Amino acid sequence: MLVLVAPGQGAQTPGFLTPWLELPGAADRIAGWSEAIGLDLAHYGTKADADEIRDTAVAQPLLVAAGLLSAAALDASPGIVAGHSVGEITAAALAGVIEDEAALRFVRTRGLGMAEAAAVTETGMAALLGGEPDVTVAHLKRLGLTPANVNGAGQIVAAGTAAQIAALVEDKPEGVRRVVPLKVAGAFHTHHMAPAVDRLREAAASLTVTDPTVTYVSNADGRTVATGDEVISRLVGQVANPVRWDLCMETFKELGVTALVEAAPGGTLVGLAKRALPGVRTLALKTPDDLDAARALISEHAGA
Repeated sequence: MLVLVAPGQGAQTPGFLTPWLELPGAADRIAGWSEAIGLDLAHYGTKADADEIRDTAVAQPLLVAAGLLSAAALDASPGIVAGHSVGEITAAALAGVIEDEAALRFVRTRGLGMAEAAAVTETGMAALLGGEPDVTVAHLKRLGLTPANVNGAGQIVAAGTAAQIAALVEDKPEGVRRVVPLKVAGAFHTHHMAPAVDRLREAAASLTVTDPTVTYVSNADGRTVATGDEVISRLVGQVANPVRWDLCMETFKELGVTALVEAAPGGTLVGLAKRALPGVRTLALKTPDDLDAARALISEHAGA
């Protein structure tokens, strides 16, 4: 059983889209999406520097575009899909819930709404490595922080104001080895993002939605979702609620997943899976050079 997963914000690096645009038809697809959403995806994915693609309004559409482009190049139908944070929009398109262009329009609204919400107060996020989840979460709550991403494999991402993040760096929870500030522009998946929820709810009303054609695992609680309307409802609400990737990986175990492929720009979720899902084969799509190995892995593990 194979699961195809899509990464969230922070996975982007300068120039990462360049090799993907060399594939037949890829540049035309990116150009069409760019025109549809009013954002030059090719420029940002090939020429922009790290600060430019750190911008939430840029990073999110860029990540969804890359995920869809790499999945199309893979040309395989996974039995299960899931996405981390904004990657869940990629997963919704891969599951047939919304069309690709609709996904890009939706994520453009998401990125702009979250960027505006982030501008109200100086906020941020930081990854905590190591420690016991219960101890870490209690410590974060004492500091006024939110455990915004519970990623499993000994990793929790805290979110809050800049002052709260600074306090966390000076006062780590017991057992935590390191606190690593993340390259994101706000406290995502917290109450700070509430204004973006309203914008997304309005955008969702105009979407044409169908039920998933494959098993869709929601990062809200790790549960499978059978209807397109419920998928979209969760996509709207998740910007202001924590991501439970740990529960997604527990569901992968329960569903009998034997292999995991991460869409471009892959690496982050494969790293978590290697620690949390022993025995599961993993592969990250970083460049088109990884496609043949991914196809071979899929042919071995894509049973229903």
